[in-house]
Amino acid sequence: MPDTAIANQFDEVPTFDDILHAADRLRGWATETPLLEYAALNELVGGRVLLKAESLQRTGSFKFRGAFNRIVQLPEAQRKNGVVAFSSGNHAQGVAAAAAILNLPAVIVMPRDAPKIKVRNTKAYGAEVILYDRLSDSREEIGDRICRERGATLVRPYDDGGIIAGQGTCGLEIAHQAEALGARPDTLLVCCGGGGLTAGCAIALERTLPGATVMTVEPIDYDDTRRSLEAGQILRNDASSASICDALLAPQPGSLTFAANKSLVSGGLAVADQEVKAAMAYAFRVLKLVLEPGGAVCLAAVLAGKIDCAGRTVALTLSGGNVDPDLYRTVLQDQA
Repeated sequence: MPDTAIANQFDEVPTFDDILHAADRLRGWATETPLLEYAALNELVGGRVLLKAESLQRTGSFKFRGAFNRIVQLPEAQRKNGVVAFSSGNHAQGVAAAAAILNLPAVIVMPRDAPKIKVRNTKAYGAEVILYDRLSDSREEIGDRICRERGATLVRPYDDGGIIAGQGTCGLEIAHQAEALGARPDTLLVCCGGGGLTAGCAIALERTLPGATVMTVEPIDYDDTRRSLEAGQILRNDASSASICDALLAPQPGSLTFAANKSLVSGGLAVADQEVKAAMAYAFRVLKLVLEPGGAVCLAAVLAGKIDCAGRTVALTLSGGNVDPDLYRTVLQDQA
């Protein structure tokens, strides 16, 4: 297949078959994370809540799925020049880990305010890290420049068919694991930044759980997917807003992710930082799980009553657990 054809392949919304092929590629490399159920949480909300613990995934988030699926498909001739990615941390770690496994050099462009643990982990996988200012610099321009200079391949964080297909394997697992538990989710809540995990899961569930609704959960002021779905067009976030959910601060939905989500996703919810902190503390004390802020937004929506779970089965993603230790300590102390 010519290189241009390969590039064009990843510029399209993936199919269900693409997700099945991604699952084959990831077998033996990605972790099949558990779908957890807790009696205490079910009793609290009056329904069944199934938690997909991607915080236990390789590199601590779902991002390894898409990164490995995308990079492993690079032609041999392109591999020697390596890969470039821009990320606040979880995609960075996923790309760095996948590149290390496949013996490729990786350059990661990260914001200066990224959690130190994410920067440190990315470097530990052997990647070169270049820092930028989130408010004044363009990560896209920096990434493009490095690609031109080094002949490297850009691995986009969400707006890429290979990335979306990899993330969709999370949805495949949810459907199969729920069936094994004797459950059929009415709704799936997905932590949403650029929309790659949402799109992949929505494509997977359309085939494996027809009739189930998919909803995004985002931080307040960074609920661009929710607002874009309501408006029927892509809307940007106000970059001057702040949130502790560093993993979910994409400037706007991707063109591919929005193309998939506008027809497959029924709507979205938004949660406040204080609700996220309460969910992180609940996960630690009751569920015995460590969650980063962005990974806790769906649980926050459930605990804050943003969705009615009574008499229903709601599945949700816990998308990551790469939380800065100082922030985590403060959250747990404040929520004591």
